[in-house]
Amino acid sequence: MEKRKATIRFQRRRTLRLTAEEDARITQQSATAGISVSEYMRRLFFGGRPIIARTDDQTIRELRRLGGLLKHHFDVVRRTQSTATLTELDAALREVRRAIEALSEQQ
Repeated sequence: MEKRKATIRFQRRRTLRLTAEEDARITQQSATAGISVSEYMRRLFFGGRPIIARTDDQTIRELRRLGGLLKHHFDVVRRTQSTATLTELDAALREVRRAIEALSEQQ
């Protein structure tokens, strides 16, 4: 079965002059967001859906997963009453939380 073509057909083309540095920057930013340069520019220009870097989203998910594993381990260690390990785990959990919050604020 053939894939259906997009319902929106772009009928006009505009030319935009950029320096080599600007072109490299826009290309890199669109790749980070996981979308084409054209789509990236349309979203910037028309204020469409927010541009969220795919890598940041994946990083946040992974940090949350690690935080959950640390929290589980924290409960296990708490039962053994090892204060040194509890202190280390608490610090690690706080760092994971800070990293998630920092990435969330950037978006």
